[in-house]
Amino acid sequence: MKTKHPLVRRIIIAFTLMTLIVSGGFSLGIVAIVHFIEEHLVTQGMAEELDSILQKDLAQGLPPRLDAKTRLFSSQIPGYEIPKNFIGMDEGYSEVVDDTGAYYLFIRDTPQQRFILVQEQAEFEARENALFTVVFAGFILSGLVAWLLGWMMARTIIAPLARLAQQVRHRDQLHTLAPNLAPDYPDDEVGHVATAFDETLGQLRSSLERERFFTSDVSHELRTPLMVIASSAELLETAELDEREHRQLNRIKRASAEISELVETFLLLARANSNQNPMSGSATLEQVAREQAKRWAPRFAEQGLAFRLITEEPNEMLFHGGFLSTVMSNLIRNALHYTAQGEVRLLLSANGFRVEDSGQGVPSAQQDEIFKPFVRGSGARGEGLGLGLSLVKRICTYQGWEVRMYSLPTKGSCFEVILK
Repeated sequence: MKTKHPLVRRIIIAFTLMTLIVSGGFSLGIVAIVHFIEEHLVTQGMAEELDSILQKDLAQGLPPRLDAKTRLFSSQIPGYEIPKNFIGMDEGYSEVVDDTGAYYLFIRDTPQQRFILVQEQAEFEARENALFTVVFAGFILSGLVAWLLGWMMARTIIAPLARLAQQVRHRDQLHTLAPNLAPDYPDDEVGHVATAFDETLGQLRSSLERERFFTSDVSHELRTPLMVIASSAELLETAELDEREHRQLNRIKRASAEISELVETFLLLARANSNQNPMSGSATLEQVAREQAKRWAPRFAEQGLAFRLITEEPNEMLFHGGFLSTVMSNLIRNALHYTAQGEVRLLLSANGFRVEDSGQGVPSAQQDEIFKPFVRGSGARGEGLGLGLSLVKRICTYQGWEVRMYSLPTKGSCFEVILK
């Protein structure tokens, strides 16, 4: 279950509700007990008083001895006629509240007549109302006190957990010099959470370090053979080669250049850390786009495809040339692999660029998976492992850019990169 309330507020609400439920139960119990006692005690007292009047007064022909708040009515005794508002009531105890006041009634029927003993209850009602007022005030006060105590207890109990949450959110925790959190907490539940976090964070640090060292080492070791390939290709250019050999040599040079670019990108990503500024720029969008157009136009021509560079709006901001070149190159290469005929367009705008192709497009079921490693579309041409778009996504995430893919209304796909 998802909730937007912080833990402290939930504890306060739970503590207050529990107190209100308990105090409310006690309050209702007090009210019920008061009514129970009132009914049974008054019934017993009025029954005894009516017995005394019938046996000691009326049986001896004496007038009933009543106090100022008690009256007797009878259906047969002259001068004690039953009022109209009391006629037709059931035998036994009852309460009557009308315009003249509030009364207790005790009705007894004999074979000869009906007797009604009436007592005013104004004084008792006043005391009862005062008691109910005190009970209600106590209920409200208990709720306020519960809220205050809940707030104080929650702040005290949650303080270590809140401090741990703040430390966990700190962005420098991934730094290798960041201290462990567990020594700052006692051996309780919060301390166990801190220990588990330290262990998980340590494993994550080790994994990141291994990945960084592996990428750096592999990239460094690849530089030497790549330099040998590049220099050998330059030497071969001076020799007399036929057209077929020139095409093969150009393929070697392009592959070497692409691998060198990837090696440089991997080195940059391996050296990247939170203290570096990923937004540092060295090239404009148009500069990188023109370099890519010059590089890829012959490749498209060899495949019988058209490649067009279109500047919709100028963008003079500076971006990281290596990262931007890698992202753009991988998207253009992806368009080349998935376009059998037609054209591919590279469109520059004020907030980024788009690569549109006239290929078969990407099925909607694969669009959410297309940026994951080792995922390739069903209509791909040429060799590949499905890592190009994954690398694009990784670079964009690191640089704070946004990459998205959608199908064009006519035919084909569009990959859009928002540069921030």
